[in-house]
Amino acid sequence: MARFVFITGGVVSSLGKGLASAALGALLQARGYSVRLRKLDPYLNVDPGTMSPFEHGEVFVTDDGAETDLDLGHYERFTGVAARNTDSISSGRVYSTVLEKERRGDYLGKTIQVIPHVTNEIKDFIAIGEDEVDFMLCEIGGTVGDIEGLPFFEAIRQFSHERDRGQCLFMHLTLLPYLAASGELKTKPTQHSVKELQSIGIAPDILVCRSEHPIPEKEREKLALFCNVRPDSVIAAYDLDSIYDAPLAYHKEGLDQAVLDTFGIAPAPQPKLGVWEDVSDRVHNYEGEVRIAIVGKYIQLEDAYKSIKEALMHGGMANRVKVRVDWVDAEVFDREDAAPHLEGYHAILVPGGFGERGTEGKIKAAQFAREKKIPYLGICLGMQMAVIEAARNLAGLVDAGSEEFDHEAGKKRFTPVVYHLKEWVQGSHKVKRSETDDKGGTMRLGAYKAKLLEGSKVAEVYGTTTIEERHRHRYEVDIQYKEELEKNGLIFSGMSPDGKLPEIVEVKDHPWFIGVQFHPELKSKPFAPHPLFRDFVRAAKDNSRLV
Repeated sequence: MARFVFITGGVVSSLGKGLASAALGALLQARGYSVRLRKLDPYLNVDPGTMSPFEHGEVFVTDDGAETDLDLGHYERFTGVAARNTDSISSGRVYSTVLEKERRGDYLGKTIQVIPHVTNEIKDFIAIGEDEVDFMLCEIGGTVGDIEGLPFFEAIRQFSHERDRGQCLFMHLTLLPYLAASGELKTKPTQHSVKELQSIGIAPDILVCRSEHPIPEKEREKLALFCNVRPDSVIAAYDLDSIYDAPLAYHKEGLDQAVLDTFGIAPAPQPKLGVWEDVSDRVHNYEGEVRIAIVGKYIQLEDAYKSIKEALMHGGMANRVKVRVDWVDAEVFDREDAAPHLEGYHAILVPGGFGERGTEGKIKAAQFAREKKIPYLGICLGMQMAVIEAARNLAGLVDAGSEEFDHEAGKKRFTPVVYHLKEWVQGSHKVKRSETDDKGGTMRLGAYKAKLLEGSKVAEVYGTTTIEERHRHRYEVDIQYKEELEKNGLIFSGMSPDGKLPEIVEVKDHPWFIGVQFHPELKSKPFAPHPLFRDFVRAAKDNSRLV
């Protein structure tokens, strides 16, 4: 039977609940326990799949095809535990399920209310898979006091009372602001935040306090007294040079010990932190630097490419180099030559995206990398733009384009090198889609296998000819142009098992030019860098010696 840790936030948002949850999960693993982390989000979207990256950052995709909050990426990167569809839920998904049950008559004519029907649905979700792990860590999105979050807070309050004493723990993350004029850390916002929690029946067992300055013992005692927690359960969370220092930093502050003490686990197993000591060493002790340009359309919000940035860092750690990422707006190339903006970079990465905006700029970036022999990694749309570029400039299909945006622009005549995928095989069954389907959850989502061409660059990188990667897209490269493109130097080095869907392309006689239809960044971890990112950064490192 799992022990449950509920992580809540107060005072302000964006304090790092997801990172604190992930770091705690890693520390519990280091002590020999099994963990699972999940996220409960109060927004009314069924999932973040239809949300703009400017609204919510990237959408993290699980093996089983769930579109989830980016915090699940933190969970996977820190614990290595593959997230599932059952690890992410929103108010929209809860209410949708409740209303579906009401329409079917499952409630036998009863009046449907937030309590008990919505809260029961949340509690049922929390309990899924509880027999599989030692600890279940559940992060509640938003901030205490938000009206939309009240059903979740009420649900975890009920859940803790229905369970055996000592089976649930509440950890509250708050802010201790520093007033320079008086030279003081102020505890009052935290006191009010805890009071808000207590007013809805939840008493935190552990306080994690974000602070830019050391917390004096006097303030710790004050927080313990007024917030009704033990002094050793007031945990400082300071700003860090790298998020991958978090497990060691939280261990030093005693977070994992405070959790075990609260659950009455004694004697506690000693942690084995060698993995995180090595990760921290690789982050801070590097032997060089590479500059990589990410040519994208959502560069104003770096969280839109969160997993890509982290995967590049993992690749740098594997190669003992610091990866300096520069964000380059793809739309600039619609008006200007790409060369002045891309010269001097050791590698170029073009990520995924949706819609027409910035696509011609991405095509120019792929052309620049191909012609100048600069290492190039195209992901999802980045692969499709590389194929269109090769079709136009190598195979002579000057009007090559994509159904995704060319028809939107009113272009009547173009060669659809990239088309809307209407049918594919998922596992043992066939999936069908049309352009008029709802947008949410209708893409090719989740893990799919691919076969790699023996002797190809990607087969060398992976060290195998069979892989499985996560997808999130509606459009595919048309296989009918494969022969013509391969004659002109663009090799289709990875295909779906049935040979119908291109998964990977690479340019012949190029130091490192690979495009992938899937999202390899979603499976990269600091202690296990993804092979593509590891080798991409290696290629950038080799190129840096030539520039």
